[in-house]
Amino acid sequence: MQAAERKLSMAQVLICGAMIVTLSMGIRHGFGLWLLPVTQAQNWDRGTFSFALAIQNLAWGCIGIFAGMMADRFGAFRVLVAGALLFSLGLVGMALTTTPLTFTLTAGVLIGAAQAGTTYAVVYGVIGRQIDPARRSWAMGVAAAAGSFGQFLMVPVEGYLIRNFGWQQALLSLSLVALLILPLAFGLREHFGTGAAAPKRDQTIVEALGEAFKYRSFQLLMAGYFVCGFQVVFIGVHMPSYLKDKGLSPDVASYALGLIGLFNVFGTYIAGSLGQRLAKRKILAFIYLGRALAISLFLWAPLSPLSVYIFAAVMGTLWLSTVPVTNAAIAQIFGVAHLSMLSGFVFFSHQIGSFLGVWLGGVLYDRTGSYDVVWYIAIALGVFAAIVNLPVRETPIERGAMPQPA
Repeated sequence: MQAAERKLSMAQVLICGAMIVTLSMGIRHGFGLWLLPVTQAQNWDRGTFSFALAIQNLAWGCIGIFAGMMADRFGAFRVLVAGALLFSLGLVGMALTTTPLTFTLTAGVLIGAAQAGTTYAVVYGVIGRQIDPARRSWAMGVAAAAGSFGQFLMVPVEGYLIRNFGWQQALLSLSLVALLILPLAFGLREHFGTGAAAPKRDQTIVEALGEAFKYRSFQLLMAGYFVCGFQVVFIGVHMPSYLKDKGLSPDVASYALGLIGLFNVFGTYIAGSLGQRLAKRKILAFIYLGRALAISLFLWAPLSPLSVYIFAAVMGTLWLSTVPVTNAAIAQIFGVAHLSMLSGFVFFSHQIGSFLGVWLGGVLYDRTGSYDVVWYIAIALGVFAAIVNLPVRETPIERGAMPQPA
């Protein structure tokens, strides 16, 4: 006789999930600090570094789909373990590589795969299955806030390691930090009962995908998330170099990225909490429009350390606040049986945007000597994302009914 599924405690899920996201997102958030040290040491242009990180984001999105499927089917534990090992291996390879190809394979493919197995889609799948719907959006906000705290905590540490020990030793040190995800993964080891790999589902994977991709609101959420990826990864990777080009100290960039992480703690928590009470589509529209306005004012105002810190605080509040709201909307519309997989597909759209944001930042800088064009694209996309999120329908889908026309 099959044993009943045993739930994990909410405290256990939130603490372990939050710590995993803190480590994974915290390490990743500081990669922009390596752009100048690596390109100068290897005599590469910025496009080479940018392309590797663009591939990282694309690999993260592609592999994240399958990581989500595996987490839905077998639980998050195995996926998290594999992701932690790949993360450590990728950081070691990133430190020791000497050619653009191997740098792309390690910093790009390996770390992208590691991110797929250690971040939001996998952790949110556990939250969706283990935490009551009445508190789900709030819990996702807590996990996202933890990832933001990781950015605040890790970026200054990474800057310190680079300055005092060199960029290679800094990466080797972080490879050991990434292994801390392994013991935390045991806290998210779900118990589905003897002989059971996952809870009973009313749909197959193919049926769930067909339903989602024919549903207009799912398409609109994907479009908005594309913009999110473009904006945050362009800023996260290229802002340190942009500020140095303008004559500001590298410390200003480190503090700015740290402030983004700090204020993102509050922004994601608030967004997740509001998602329990307000229309998620309106929250998302406000976030994207706010980003467009913040970037416009940043470019218009005279550049100084103070203006950078104000911009970082505002953008930080809006930075990953889309994550709990978007994933909670998906869970609300489609249920949680295939949540990690569907979140993975939406996140793939995010990562296509990330690929274009980081890659175009490097390519257009090399061709024009300026980041201005990409800043303007980020503003226009913010307005676009605000518009497309407003028609999203958040009510649970009626199975067996005709889907909304695309």
